[in-house]
Amino acid sequence: MSLLVHLLACAFGTGSWVAINGLWVELPLIVNELPEGWYLPSYLTVIIQLANLGPLLVTLMYKFCPGRLKAVVVIYMILSIGTVSCFLLAFFWKETTVVAGELHSTAFLIITFFLSLLDCTSSVTFLPFMMQLPAQYLTTYFIGEGLSGFIPGLVALGQGVGMIKCVNVTQGWDNMTETNTTSSQTGHYSTESQYQPANFSTEIFFFFLAGMMGLSLVAFVFLTRIPRNFERSCENLVADQVVFTASSGLDNSGKDPAGETESNELTISVNLQKQEASTLPSKAKYSGKQFAFMYFLVAWVNSLTNGVLPSVQTYSCMPYGNTVYHLSAALGSMANPVACIIAMFFPNRSLLLLGGLSLAGTGFGAYNMAMAAMSPCPLLQNSLGGGVLIVLSWIFFVGTVSYVKVMVGLILRDKSHSALVWCGVAVQMGSMVGALAMFPLINVYYLFKSGDSCNTNCSV
Repeated sequence: MSLLVHLLACAFGTGSWVAINGLWVELPLIVNELPEGWYLPSYLTVIIQLANLGPLLVTLMYKFCPGRLKAVVVIYMILSIGTVSCFLLAFFWKETTVVAGELHSTAFLIITFFLSLLDCTSSVTFLPFMMQLPAQYLTTYFIGEGLSGFIPGLVALGQGVGMIKCVNVTQGWDNMTETNTTSSQTGHYSTESQYQPANFSTEIFFFFLAGMMGLSLVAFVFLTRIPRNFERSCENLVADQVVFTASSGLDNSGKDPAGETESNELTISVNLQKQEASTLPSKAKYSGKQFAFMYFLVAWVNSLTNGVLPSVQTYSCMPYGNTVYHLSAALGSMANPVACIIAMFFPNRSLLLLGGLSLAGTGFGAYNMAMAAMSPCPLLQNSLGGGVLIVLSWIFFVGTVSYVKVMVGLILRDKSHSALVWCGVAVQMGSMVGALAMFPLINVYYLFKSGDSCNTNCSV
């Protein structure tokens, strides 16, 4: 029975962010099909920030109307609507309409907003539900949450990305029409980029995401039917509870801790507190300046990871080719859960180390931004080394700042409930400022230039 519950908790955790993580790793195939093109990631960052309205409303309901909002009902809605949305995305993601005189992929953007709304809301509903189960299952849930980014990245690697083929197209004067491809015409000829198909289509990938959401829904159905006497029989497993306390920092530091105030009554006993005192290091004392430094780190790294850098990933990677962009997106998505696992087994609360890692992550991010600013002709564009460097830079950028976010979240979680609340505020403020600052630079002032591998001349 215990092994079954662990498997259910893991499957339930994968449904938290699998939809949005899946969309990000699929972008290398999507940007070549939708009219937004290289601008698409900047749209997604703003959409995801707008979707934080969901957890805000849930948090306010928890605060001002306690007991009125049933977490189980909300979770059923999240997983059911998420499954249907991923299914619909497979059929309608290419549908476009004219908005303000320009062609936009309205179906994709609208469905993405709802998926973002659901995933963001899961941050303040899934964890309070898991707090009702014995504490050892929290670790398994966090592993499943990490797999929500790792599994789509792994599947995307297997999917591959279509190679680009440059084709000379003959155009007669009687049938010449405007196209969406960039071309350099000589007489009656134009060079056109044609993208070869991947190992399997984007539609199949979206069906896969729908399947993962459906699996999470089924796991949740079974979790709600666990006998209460089983829960009580597991509450005295002190050793397992200590594992939960040590690994609770895997919770995303950006999550709103609403609903967690009752968790101590449900999972922590007097014996656990005594065991913690003898097995875990004593809590360090931090000054006001040190707390301000930690909040600054949280806001800074989240502005980079959730707003600034994702908006320009196409510009930093696409000039090196679709394969480089594909590897950067997939491996970068997998670097996040790997960093969380490292933080679980090798935690280090030294503010000097965390500051150094933040500085290193900022350096990798600065390199990514510099390559984006030089698009469509970044450094070492036509060499293997250039592509390897940008992929490694994205992996180390995501990995280093993810470790920082986890460890700072752990420190603030141990401090107090209110400290974690302010951590969530810093996350959202940093993410929002980063996304809103980059959107006009990309879509209004056009500071970043797109290119075409078949027609862009970088020899000058």
